[in-house]
Amino acid sequence: MKKITLFVAFLFSAIFCFAQVDSLDIKIGQMIMVGMSGKSANKNSAIIKDIKKGIVGGVLLFEYNINPNNSQENLLELTNDLQKAAQIPLLISIDQEGGQVNRLKMKYGFPSMPSAQVVGQKNDSVNTRQVGNTIATSLSKCGINLNFAPVVDILNPNCPVLGKRNRCYSSDVKTIAQCAEIIIDEHKKLHIKTALKHFPGHGSSTTDSHLGLVDVSKTWYVEELFPYKYLIDNGNVDMIMTAHIINKKLDKSGMPATLSKKIITDLLRKQLHYNGIVVSDDMQMHAISKFYGLEQSLKLSINAGVDIVIFGNNIEGAKDYTPENIHATLKKLVLEGEIPLSRINESYNRIMALKKSR
Repeated sequence: MKKITLFVAFLFSAIFCFAQVDSLDIKIGQMIMVGMSGKSANKNSAIIKDIKKGIVGGVLLFEYNINPNNSQENLLELTNDLQKAAQIPLLISIDQEGGQVNRLKMKYGFPSMPSAQVVGQKNDSVNTRQVGNTIATSLSKCGINLNFAPVVDILNPNCPVLGKRNRCYSSDVKTIAQCAEIIIDEHKKLHIKTALKHFPGHGSSTTDSHLGLVDVSKTWYVEELFPYKYLIDNGNVDMIMTAHIINKKLDKSGMPATLSKKIITDLLRKQLHYNGIVVSDDMQMHAISKFYGLEQSLKLSINAGVDIVIFGNNIEGAKDYTPENIHATLKKLVLEGEIPLSRINESYNRIMALKKSR
């Protein structure tokens, strides 16, 4: 009898744990990635409380999260503390492209990491592999498991947020794809996930989506999709980040790509046959936050096919949305039928598959 009682207790415990992991609250939480304040985290930190509640599934780190003293050791301690608070392992991410978008700087004791443009100009596979290994090794030593790189936008010297900042490998799409493939391969060797950006192509823009709406309808050309198709076909894509750009060649309504079902579901998923995770660019960038409220932007982006929404809380003038509010708003939209439960399940399954992969 005692053995049966213990077995029943174990069974109910297992069912309860399974139910918790697969609850709607947990599923929605896995779809939310947020920035955090401070350079450390303890039991009283807001981010630790949010992780323990299960209302966030990922954390995005910025340079202000890096302690200038013993940077690598302190960053590893921070990421370990974040992971210890999580019921499901976190995606802990950073933008570490090299060049100007380079959080792990030499002044913090990290090695030099050249820009994508410098890498593309050399266009030497040995050098590109060395750069990729340097970036991935630095991330691995800090406990960061997702890099929002490589950029596969075309090099356009007139693009203020990309070309002028040397963030693109080349104006030649084949060179872009080849460089990105090597960078991704070096990250995979150290079990670091990567994200291609910014779909369906931001390089041809002449304005900055951090500041407002960007329309590439007259400047974008279909060859900008080549790096995505090449890498998807070769099975080298963990994630794809959307751009907050208008492209009426792809969606006549003028809906920004992050909110466009025609661009994410019809083009990326159905035409390019991509089945992995789609992550939004920061939803607080002004191209979204100035023109769409929290509820509307969440509804449109998730229904369009976005799996993870990012709220970095790092852009001047953007409303400081709390994780609780983001989670509650998403749950409300599901319970009211504005977002189908099937969409939540699709995203949750993709996220869990990525988290379980090596």
